[in-house]
Amino acid sequence: MPLVALMIDGVPLAALLVLLATAYAHPSARVELALGLLAVAMVLPTGILSRAEIAATLRHLGPVVAFLVTILVVADVCARAGLFAAAAARVRAASGGRPARLFTGVFLLAAAITAGLSLDATVVLLTPVVLTAAAAAGTSRRPGAYACLRMANSASLLLPVSNLTNLLAMPHLDLTFGGFALVMAPVLAAVLVVEYAALRLLFRRELAAAATPGGDGPAPDLPRVPVVVVTLMLVGFGAGSPLGVEPFWVSTAATLVLLAWAGRRRLLTAPEAVHAAHPAFAVFVLCLGVVVAALAEGGLGDLIAALVPGGTSFADLLAIAVLATVLANLLTNLSATLLVVPLVAPLGDGAVLAALLGLNIGSGLTYTGSLANLLWRRGLVRRGERPSLREFHGVSLLVTPVSLLAAVAALSLVT
Repeated sequence: MPLVALMIDGVPLAALLVLLATAYAHPSARVELALGLLAVAMVLPTGILSRAEIAATLRHLGPVVAFLVTILVVADVCARAGLFAAAAARVRAASGGRPARLFTGVFLLAAAITAGLSLDATVVLLTPVVLTAAAAAGTSRRPGAYACLRMANSASLLLPVSNLTNLLAMPHLDLTFGGFALVMAPVLAAVLVVEYAALRLLFRRELAAAATPGGDGPAPDLPRVPVVVVTLMLVGFGAGSPLGVEPFWVSTAATLVLLAWAGRRRLLTAPEAVHAAHPAFAVFVLCLGVVVAALAEGGLGDLIAALVPGGTSFADLLAIAVLATVLANLLTNLSATLLVVPLVAPLGDGAVLAALLGLNIGSGLTYTGSLANLLWRRGLVRRGERPSLREFHGVSLLVTPVSLLAAVAALSLVT
């Protein structure tokens, strides 16, 4: 019997490996969907999860996935309307041809886009226009590219909607949307100072080099409707949270308004809108949730629970953040969130927020920590800007531990 039980417990682990391999390979939508459903089909016959537990998992993930689908469409419409290109062009114009000033503007812009429109918008939609802006300014693309990468993970601390990890953790927190932002704002401030200083130091030669700007025209105007809709959407998140309104309702309303506006301007067709929503990836996330729920019921959940400290002192919060970092880089941060957050939730909000530090900042340690890292790399490769594996991990290993330590120190002061 022990052997049979061990074999049964191994099925969810094998299913998770299938999902992780799929995430890293990033195949076509059809393959992604098929492999996600295959992983669930592997788990269901084991009986580890009852129908009620599967239903509870899907109910928990449903609002998060709905938000993901709608915010991806919002970001896509904003990109088609030229919002990111106009913002990057304004940053370039304000830099006066100075690489260091351009880097500062890109750093802050990437942080703002991540906080307001999620990290995927930063790595997929903003990074390409930042590279174009750097080329137009006649400066190295590397500092801006790494600013986008670092901010995609580290700047996703501010709002619940900045990262799916935050949304998945919200049901375990006794905080509203605004309360979350108030607690995490000083933490993010500490992280931004550390990351900015570290990147300025690491890329000091490129930022000190003379620029050779090209002859492009003035910066285009910001598209008013997308700016207003996104602003109202963020206000709606904060206003609706105390009333129990899920963020996906607000993002859905914003999506419908932007789709109607974009349709009149012929910015995208109905099939393009569906493609922007990435429905296959949405189903993939649901499948991942079911597989991880099955894993949590087995030996892996018990092992992680044994590693969770019993308090919320600075040392305990640091241990939780490190544990979450390790799990994020082994399993990706989405999988790690589903595993570790319920286990630390009984310790209170401070413990959950400490886990989010590891799941967000810590996921920038390796390519495997976050899907955003892989999307960033894929985007650069497509543009002929293949990043060095050694350089990526060199930057990550130098910046991430210091940033994580600063974040835990700030969190310990405000919780």
